[in-house]
Amino acid sequence: MASETTAGPMPATMGEARGFLGYSRAQLVALVILVAALIVGPYFLYPVFLMKLLCFALFASAFNLLIGYVGLLSFGHAAYFGMGGYIAGYTAKAYGFTPEVAVIAGAAVAGIQGWIFGWIAIRRQGIYFAMITLALAQMVYFFCVQAPFTGGEDGIQAIPRGRLFGLIDLGPDMSMYWFVAAVFLAGFVMIHRVIHSPYGQVLKAIRENEPRATSLGYRTDDYKLVAFILSATIAGVAGGVKSLVFGIATLTDVHWAMSGEVVLMTLVGGLGTVFGPMVGAAVIVTMQNYLAEMGAWVTVIQGGIFVAVVLAFRRGLVGEIAHLLKVKL
Repeated sequence: MASETTAGPMPATMGEARGFLGYSRAQLVALVILVAALIVGPYFLYPVFLMKLLCFALFASAFNLLIGYVGLLSFGHAAYFGMGGYIAGYTAKAYGFTPEVAVIAGAAVAGIQGWIFGWIAIRRQGIYFAMITLALAQMVYFFCVQAPFTGGEDGIQAIPRGRLFGLIDLGPDMSMYWFVAAVFLAGFVMIHRVIHSPYGQVLKAIRENEPRATSLGYRTDDYKLVAFILSATIAGVAGGVKSLVFGIATLTDVHWAMSGEVVLMTLVGGLGTVFGPMVGAAVIVTMQNYLAEMGAWVTVIQGGIFVAVVLAFRRGLVGEIAHLLKVKL
């Protein structure tokens, strides 16, 4: 995929010392806390709320892989999230696919989308890249409005949760929660591994100085395209799981506003941090859930929080905490 010259690995950006399995001590502590929260969470909070939070946390983490570690701002990530939901929901309902196969089908279609759209978009940078991804996502939105299998404005309803591997009934909320938690944790660990692999270090080098990476022999477009495909695929997984949790896939998940929402989650939590996107997702989803009775004012409050974070917490919530503690999160 990419060639490395005798110039060796990128200096500075390539040399972070890591601990056990690539995790720093602070990240290991945070990971233990995360796993503990996943285990005890459904006994204190409504499982469906937690499942929604985990789906969006995985979505935001997938988006952060692209913007936080490659420096590519996609305004069209809802296309992969929403299409993953549509495909998973349709295959589960129409063809009787088991949950894991339906989610894989949604992720595969989202990954193919990411490959096509990424191939088109990565040749541009900055605002041009962002606008191309937005335009492509809008094409997907209007396709979903017209396509017969999506149900148009009604969406795909009564999607069955099914039986995991044909054996475990995911109808009960607690059973579904453990499935969602496992998918989220697997996706999170995978993203962390990608970030701290040699491939991930090259992505960071491209983010910091792409011309220099190119001069050292790295085929930067190939690296960026693979990152785009990975991000789109994981976003598709998140969308597919969400459609199974709620039993519905609608135009909301493929609308441009969803792309803006995941940007907000990532920036609030901390751009370019491993744990930031999930914290940002938790803040936004919690706000939407508990302030729902305020109607349109929730959007105004979200806007106010976004402005406050941009002005006072430039690194995001997790980024500021990591900076104060002088650790890497």
